[in-house]
Amino acid sequence: MAGNAKGGLKSTITVAMSNYLEAASIVAAAGGLTLWMEYLNLNDFKLGLLGALSANGFASAAGALIGGVLVDKYGRKLIYKYDLLVYMFGVLLTMLSFNFPMLLAGYIITGVAVGAAIPAAWTYIAEEAPENERASRVGWGQLAWSVGPAISLLLSVALAPLGLLGSRIIFGQLFVIALITWIMQQQISESKIWEEEKQKEENQKANGEKLKSPVKELFTIKANRHAIILLLGIYCFWNLVAGVMGYFMPYIYQTVGGLSSSQANLLQAFLWILTVLGTYFVFIKLGDKVNRRVLYGIGAAMGIAAWATLTYGGMGMTELLIFVILWGIAAGFGAQAFYGLWSSELFHTKYRAKAQGFLFCTARVAVGLISLVIPTMISTLGFKISGSIMIGFLVIAAIIGLVMAPETRGKSLKEIEKERYSA
Repeated sequence: MAGNAKGGLKSTITVAMSNYLEAASIVAAAGGLTLWMEYLNLNDFKLGLLGALSANGFASAAGALIGGVLVDKYGRKLIYKYDLLVYMFGVLLTMLSFNFPMLLAGYIITGVAVGAAIPAAWTYIAEEAPENERASRVGWGQLAWSVGPAISLLLSVALAPLGLLGSRIIFGQLFVIALITWIMQQQISESKIWEEEKQKEENQKANGEKLKSPVKELFTIKANRHAIILLLGIYCFWNLVAGVMGYFMPYIYQTVGGLSSSQANLLQAFLWILTVLGTYFVFIKLGDKVNRRVLYGIGAAMGIAAWATLTYGGMGMTELLIFVILWGIAAGFGAQAFYGLWSSELFHTKYRAKAQGFLFCTARVAVGLISLVIPTMISTLGFKISGSIMIGFLVIAAIIGLVMAPETRGKSLKEIEKERYSA
């Protein structure tokens, strides 16, 4: 951390800014979706394709898979030398788009950059955090992920009178923030734990020892299989819902709820502000102090109640506000926050990022697939059936998390490794 002691909050926030930019780009695209639809005369298939191949779907899935491999092999810091340069090119291309292929290319390039940074961010933050503050530090990454969408949506409301120009301006400010963040990220140093692990591997090679395949170990060791089931169970199923919301919720508010574009974006901004508050006052403040299974269960129950209200209570303003309050607060200490924490704790250093890349890739492929059909599903099956499917996904994630959640509070990553891999 550039000369800082282990656990420096400045480096955590610097790395967390990637999360801000990643989530902001997803929601910026969602906030201007109807504007692009009108400008380019997009049909349901093209809308679904944008969602599927964007930072919300397949593009980020591919980026995560690639990023995870590179980060484990060459270091956590490597990604911060190049990733935001790719990101800046993607948002610039989106900002300047004047036809569908150009817009789609911008979404894809941005998405690859978003995905590549995910394994590095959660891994670096957890590895550099003191053991009694790991949830808190991971929480700062989650908080940054929530602040980005809130600001993007508020800008969408403020710039709504400008129409599509307003959406272009939002992508332009992401370019500027990305440039500043990239400059700051050049100052962070490598993860100490990763450096120690690579030195250990070099010593083993020098002694003539044959190193085991990290990919093979990832899927053959029982502790890893348990972690994969847990993390895919909570994150993949929860993210099927959250991914749909992150990209399509303003569209749903408008097409199903009858809200204007500004009303939809303002409502969604309020949701993300509540997520920021939930992250800070619950996950950051309590994640290292109270039983994590209890916190996870409360968040999961609130998320299910939110979708039940929206699905079966209609889309009047009262139901919308109940939904936004319940989901917004719960998302601050829900599956994504615990995924970021547990995925960094439950795997060995030598393939920690690789495991996260695989998990995030799988979750985003799932979101990409459902994004292809969401507009058609809502228009053909209706929102009540579509919402019931979402509730089913949340129930599955809740059950898996409550049954399989680990207790790792106060333990160092090396202590957790020793416990899990010596059993």
